[in-house]
Amino acid sequence: MTRGLLPLVDSGRTVLFAHAHPDDETLASGALIAELVDHGARVVLVTATRGERGEVVDGPLRSLAGSAALASHRESELAAACRTLGVAEQFWLGTSPAARPETSTRYVDSGMRWVREGLAGPADDVSPGAFSLAPLDDVADDLVALIGHVSPDLVISYDHGGGYGHPDHLRMHEAAIVAARRSGVPFAELVHHRTDLEPLGDDAVWFPLAHRLPIVAAALAEHASQLTVDGEQLVHSGGQREDITTSVGLRLRSR
Repeated sequence: MTRGLLPLVDSGRTVLFAHAHPDDETLASGALIAELVDHGARVVLVTATRGERGEVVDGPLRSLAGSAALASHRESELAAACRTLGVAEQFWLGTSPAARPETSTRYVDSGMRWVREGLAGPADDVSPGAFSLAPLDDVADDLVALIGHVSPDLVISYDHGGGYGHPDHLRMHEAAIVAARRSGVPFAELVHHRTDLEPLGDDAVWFPLAHRLPIVAAALAEHASQLTVDGEQLVHSGGQREDITTSVGLRLRSR
């Protein structure tokens, strides 16, 4: 196996990003996706749910909140964001080829609640079909099927905390590690604070990507049902503001 992270994201490599909801790919890793694409990598994305329980911003799209139409609208938003970032192919987990043989599963957004600022926890009304409650082996085997189809050199997903604790992120993290191990493919987790990567080395790399802000902002703007872009910041549906994430780290996980 190639040693270290950087050889795994060189020109000509295939990198599979595994995310839970539409907009996660841009919020958590949009700058890295754009950077890899610009350097000649083939980036593939798999998304677990359609973000059915996402809160909709005030404005003309507000009528989508809580409706069946929100899922299809967010599918379109994701497709547009992928085009902006240069994603080569996007798949839905549970749908062939990202599915176990002779199965089809539509994973559903689990929802969440805020435990405290910056930390999410399970919603009080999680449905039985929620992604976070799906059997780990089933989710991992769906990912194994996709890995066999696209033959990535590296699988990337959330860290062990799911970024900010969303239960769907945690399930994707767990499943991606298992699927990568079963497939014999390296797995790297996204890290958003450089100090959490110390010491840096072959298996932990920080990517300073402030120059990717314009393309990340453009991709985020495609997710207009969920957020609003305001200069170098994004505004969530609840009015919370945060700087758009660009620089990000990767850490290889051996298990």
